[in-house]
Amino acid sequence: MYDDDQRRDRRLPLAPLERRGYGYLLDFVVIWLFSSLATGWVQLLIFLVGWFALRVVLVSANQGQSLGGWAFDTRVVHLKMKRLPGILELSQREGILGAASYLAMVGLNINFANGVSFLLLVAPLFGDLIWAIAEDGLGQAFHDRVAGTVVLSSRRGFSLDLRLKKFWFDLKKQWDNRQRRR
Repeated sequence: MYDDDQRRDRRLPLAPLERRGYGYLLDFVVIWLFSSLATGWVQLLIFLVGWFALRVVLVSANQGQSLGGWAFDTRVVHLKMKRLPGILELSQREGILGAASYLAMVGLNINFANGVSFLLLVAPLFGDLIWAIAEDGLGQAFHDRVAGTVVLSSRRGFSLDLRLKKFWFDLKKQWDNRQRRR
């Protein structure tokens, strides 16, 4: 039974890990910028509200895509139901990831002033990443495993990574052409 479920799930168009990472990073940076305008408890409150709004409310209203998911063509799907996760699943998923992200944000704010604290605060986020890398088959991170979700590629989005690659290739091509003319 387990082998059949795993074989069936391998046909899903799983999103590559780098696209998932870029999408997460875009969401994280946007929320970090807004929450860095304040300090202390207000910063925590802004981070929590922003994270919930961007990663739960927007995802449930936008066919499983957050801002980063839309920019990099990924979407979140409930693994067993093969549909958009409910608010409870999204809240579980993003509660775990949001807590790890907030700790990482605090660690990045103190930077390397206290190296041990920095490493301890960033460790939960890296642990989640390592879980996704070590997971065979579906590439689920810890927060995905708990919520029963998986991140899939989507045809609906901006394809920011592909556009940047194309821009870089065109820029490099123009540079090479100019170098040849000299």
